[in-house]
Amino acid sequence: MIHTLLEKNGALTEKPKENYAPMNEKLKIKISDLSVRFGLTEVLKKVNLGLRENYVTAIMGPSGCGKSTLIRTLNRMNDIIQDCHVDGAVFLDGIDILDTTTDVVELRRRVGMVFQKPNPFPKSIYDNVAFGPKIHGMAKGKDLNQIVERSLRDAALWEEVKDRLKASALSLSGGQQQRLCIARALSVQPEVILLDEPCSALDPAATSKIESLMVALKKNYTVVVVTHNMQQAARVSDFTAFLYLGELIEYGETKQVFNNPSSRLTEDFITGRFG
Repeated sequence: MIHTLLEKNGALTEKPKENYAPMNEKLKIKISDLSVRFGLTEVLKKVNLGLRENYVTAIMGPSGCGKSTLIRTLNRMNDIIQDCHVDGAVFLDGIDILDTTTDVVELRRRVGMVFQKPNPFPKSIYDNVAFGPKIHGMAKGKDLNQIVERSLRDAALWEEVKDRLKASALSLSGGQQQRLCIARALSVQPEVILLDEPCSALDPAATSKIESLMVALKKNYTVVVVTHNMQQAARVSDFTAFLYLGELIEYGETKQVFNNPSSRLTEDFITGRFG
């Protein structure tokens, strides 16, 4: 990785020029000179990052560093925020999703998102998962039943709810609700799953199930997870990006980032000296 050394307020930091995958690795998403500001506040500053297909990439950093803003840009969720201005490019399979001609509804089908707090609809378990396929006209009848079952199986929830699909989704535990939200995202056959601190509101047992699920999902999906839990990033991810004050400080294989970080800022964050 090539770095430019910068002196900021007396502290040495490192800013990567390029963080793209090697040419023999397929990039699902390529982020190029991405800057995001809300009003006059610049939240992301010329971020360059390549996300490999069928891997888990963790985005970590202290609160307010731009983690959530980064992944919300990947399916244009920031569009709904007033005074949000985005510069740069985000390529999904080589197509710039920030182009004005992008079909945002189709983009959000291809790039699904699960939020920090479980947010099931006040409907039945079945109707939560069936909602997306119905809206997109993907299936009905037996085909829809198959999609619901497959999605719940993929989210490791089927065995726990198969006998009560008509029960309210709100009757599920917090961890089950989060897996239901993952099943809902999977039901429309996305290619990328974005997880924004999906375990922050869960107990250790539920967290363990979600972490196991993240690892299993990469077989069929590209997974990007924002986490404030460094141990979680180390457990589940193949690659890790470290953000600080809106800049991408370091990106690489998770083992390398944690065991031999190339940036002093990364090392300080991992060892708990700040953050």
